[in-house]
Amino acid sequence: MPRAWCTDPDPAPPADFRPPWWLPGGHAQTIWPLARRGELPPYRRERVETPDGDFIDLDWLAGPPGAPLLVLFHGLEGSSASHYARSLMRAVQAAGWRGVVPHFRGCSGEPNRLARAYHSGDSAEIDWILRRLAVAAGPAPLFAVGVSLGGNALLKWLGEREHAAAALLAGAAAVCPPLDLAVSGHALARGFNRLYTRHFLATLRRKALAKLAEHPDLFDAARLRVAATLYDFDDLYTGPVHGFAGADDYWRRASSRPWLRAVRVPTLLVAAANDPFVPAAALPLPSELSPQVRFECPTGGGHVGFLAGSCPGHIDWLPARLLHHFVRLAGG
Repeated sequence: MPRAWCTDPDPAPPADFRPPWWLPGGHAQTIWPLARRGELPPYRRERVETPDGDFIDLDWLAGPPGAPLLVLFHGLEGSSASHYARSLMRAVQAAGWRGVVPHFRGCSGEPNRLARAYHSGDSAEIDWILRRLAVAAGPAPLFAVGVSLGGNALLKWLGEREHAAAALLAGAAAVCPPLDLAVSGHALARGFNRLYTRHFLATLRRKALAKLAEHPDLFDAARLRVAATLYDFDDLYTGPVHGFAGADDYWRRASSRPWLRAVRVPTLLVAAANDPFVPAAALPLPSELSPQVRFECPTGGGHVGFLAGSCPGHIDWLPARLLHHFVRLAGG
């Protein structure tokens, strides 16, 4: 049975999450919040050249000079327009902080230049982005949130870099990350989850075929067109193009779960017990967590849904929980 639990006896957050009675099940709690995303924050876009001759786009949310800076790393095929990005950045603005959403390569609405794109374990990309943003933050606290794919990449970076990460960040959070990519990847190939897979593959396939037009012989186009699972796609494109032997090698080496014990930055990990993307087998045991990681697993919320309130509901709980975590670390 799903259960609500956490690994830290600290006082409860501003509002403990309780899934609404009128929206039962992980799938409904994943899908319905997509319709509750609200207005787009007043972003300012900046294009930044990458160390390897490519570019990424950052969407900035202005705030007072010297205010804390919160960085959000989005999920698979997400962006600054995703429902969770909109709600979190609106909360950041209301708090009088600064915010920024770096887009992974090819996710800002314009194709990136190179054959490569982005992947779940790209901690090197997280590293150079955060080092650049640390300069922009100045003496103010720098916080980072990763959602889903972005959460896995952030956690992997936190564990790999250990004390170097602690020198850059005042705090971190990961929301519904696929900590074990093999468990999550195979789960998305079964049952109702295949609808999510088809949704992701629709854009991933289109982007990959555009890459093939620019970089002939990158992969077998016929195999891509019949790819029906994320395993198929990662085995053909994501893995080989990003230096892995294939999907199995990629999923094993890019998973953040083995790195959780090494995290040195105060980190909040939130994952719903009914998340269809992250089965119970992917969730960490207390023995796998660093003392710096607080793990909260509410009984409901779906995958990055966390809709609360009476019908039609709102998605304000997650931003409030994240900001509560960061405000405490900022001494506010």
